[in-house]
Amino acid sequence: GRDIKVETVNSDAVTKTFLLEEQQVGISNYGQDMINGVPMASYIGSFIEEALVSADDVATIPKKLIDYFRDFAPKADAGFHVVGYKKEQRISVPYVFRCHVANNKVERRNVRPNKSIAYGASWSGQTDILTSIINPVIIKDEKGQEKVIRAPAPIIWDAMTLQDAIDFAIFSIRTTIDTMRFQARPKNVGGPIDVLLFTP
Repeated sequence: GRDIKVETVNSDAVTKTFLLEEQQVGISNYGQDMINGVPMASYIGSFIEEALVSADDVATIPKKLIDYFRDFAPKADAGFHVVGYKKEQRISVPYVFRCHVANNKVERRNVRPNKSIAYGASWSGQTDILTSIINPVIIKDEKGQEKVIRAPAPIIWDAMTLQDAIDFAIFSIRTTIDTMRFQARPKNVGGPIDVLLFTP
């Protein structure tokens, strides 16, 4: 009896996107696909049934989600994106959180330091392919100073249309799948691409 950590499941049928209809919140998971031999989708279903109440919303669910998993698997290398809108002074405000079980981390991703809304993209899991396309490549020179050696053209997130955002999400995943196909690495991104869309 030796314990084996199963980080991902090589199946195109793994459910990673969930709609919490009553709360109008979306959850996607990344990282470890199974805990104690049980798929993450089963745990998320149990979380929805056992831990949530009608009053929960996008602001309360991320912490509850991490607490739920830390109760029985505090070292799980599993993370989540939690998204939705919350009414604040009669205005629907978008919320995007990135959470991680082992790091005990809940972080709102779509606010600037001055608390204004930041538009953009947030991705986790197999990030290297998309990151190499979207973000600049920076190295340190002989003096230890950072130097940009490749600066891609910027994406104007604030001006992106809804259809462009959907297309970008599909492009991001499709590009990762297609690139991994030719690389000597586990093929743990694949299958049909689900897009969960939230509007106020």
